[in-house]
Amino acid sequence: MKRKSGNSLPHAKVWARLQASKIHGVGVFAIRDIPKNTCIFPDDDDAIVWIRRGKLSRLNPEIRRLYDDFCVIKGDHYGCPLSFNKLTPAWYFNESVKPNVVADKAYRFYSNRRIKKGEELTVDYDAYSDRPKGGTLPY
Repeated sequence: MKRKSGNSLPHAKVWARLQASKIHGVGVFAIRDIPKNTCIFPDDDDAIVWIRRGKLSRLNPEIRRLYDDFCVIKGDHYGCPLSFNKLTPAWYFNESVKPNVVADKAYRFYSNRRIKKGEELTVDYDAYSDRPKGGTLPY
């Protein structure tokens, strides 16, 4: 499949990448200094699909874990990517009590302070997502 080439290269507007994290598994890390109030993923505009919790009750545990590990939870709904095969780096933020990234109401992520190259980007899940049933994270 051939794609159109624009004026910019694929790394334009890319601030971060995935890599192994000391916090948990895989995390999001700055590949350059990020100024305060920068939209971290300006091209990540895929819709979020909202699924009722009841539709997940009969899924096998490994499939169900995708929802608990990656979705935004609001009340009785899980906000998911269109397909779990389309997870972007934004779905891999680890949590911190002193996050350097915040989400707006549309789940776009912004730096809340200057972030140095190499630093892990973190969020406060409670600021935009409810905890899974049981009150703790799955890891």
